Amino acid sequence: MNAERLGSAFDLLAAYGPGAGVYFERAGLGVAGGPPIERVAPGDAQGRLRELWPSGGVAAGALPCWDDPNALLSIPDPAVTRRVAGPALRTALQDTLPEPIRPVAGGSPSSPFTAPQRHDLPSADAYARAVGAAIGRIDAGDVRKVVLARTVEIEAGRELDPRRLAHRLRAVDPAAYAFAMPTERGVLVGASPELLVSRSGTTVRSNPLAGSAARSGDPDEDRALGEALAASAKDREEHAIVVDAIATALRPLCRDLRWDREPVLLATPNVWHLSTRFEGELREPAPTVVDLVAILHPTPAIAGAPTREAVALIRELEPFERGAYAGPVGWIDADGDGVWAIALRCAELVGARAILAAGAGIVAGSRPEGEVEETERKFRAFLDALRWG
Repeated sequence: MNAERLGSAFDLLAAYGPGAGVYFERAGLGVAGGPPIERVAPGDAQGRLRELWPSGGVAAGALPCWDDPNALLSIPDPAVTRRVAGPALRTALQDTLPEPIRPVAGGSPSSPFTAPQRHDLPSADAYARAVGAAIGRIDAGDVRKVVLARTVEIEAGRELDPRRLAHRLRAVDPAAYAFAMPTERGVLVGASPELLVSRSGTTVRSNPLAGSAARSGDPDEDRALGEALAASAKDREEHAIVVDAIATALRPLCRDLRWDREPVLLATPNVWHLSTRFEGELREPAPTVVDLVAILHPTPAIAGAPTREAVALIRELEPFERGAYAGPVGWIDADGDGVWAIALRCAELVGARAILAAGAGIVAGSRPEGEVEETERKFRAFLDALRWG
């Protein structure tokens, strides 16, 4: 195996090979690479990496939101990683490393998309009716929470560039988990605010988000919106359902588990979120990070509670297949360590088309018009970024 230190200023996105390549980064830390030398089932990834690449190799990808026994991760060669602040490391199985990789250019935005370029499924009115039906099921006691999503398909009129879109999304929110991963049809590109789970040795972390509010350019109004979210009984209930589920799943696996006892306000460029940070020490033998993904996903943050009933209701009310939207996205190495986010604030790029999805958590006290506005707010932010794609 060959290895090359690329320096502390190296941009991981420069190592991403659009199309079949992989890219996952937050605050300069993450992994990137070109097309895979092999595709492997998530549960087999650690063992295969140990056979191929005892140090330096990774397997990465975007998994479907709902269980799919055929889901695979990519093992790129070469792979570039940066785990801690400092130089990035490029490793390769072949005898010689490839030529130097090219820098990333952000470019300029295209014109805003027009109404004829946009197709909604379901429409805003149909989505409001679905939310109303979900509220009725909640009031009847069938479920406690359900997360309903809707999609927007954009005909861009030009070939969309996943590197430029990822570059823009990362610039808008450097604290998000930026990613570009292959799908069966194209490339899933996004910048998620939500950490599903990470593992480093025996240290495990998770940071679920649930409950949100719009932000404002006026500092006083913005602060008031955040404070109102923190005090909202409806949003705190939505958040508590997720926190309880994460704690219940992780507690048996940990000899020590800590989390915020009150929700913390998290500010993203366009949205306030209620956030709870978990950190624990895993019992030995520690599960791999993909084992932890399988244990935690789907959380009530993207499905609802109880999980089985919420997923059944989603399948009844959502007139589309989620695919990788709201599924786990991330990477694992030969030690079983890795980082996995939830694929939110994303779009699947298929040639000149982009398929966006956005959802909202529905609980008792939700209002259909409010949930429509929440999804529209998320779409508006991403559509602006998509102009750079």
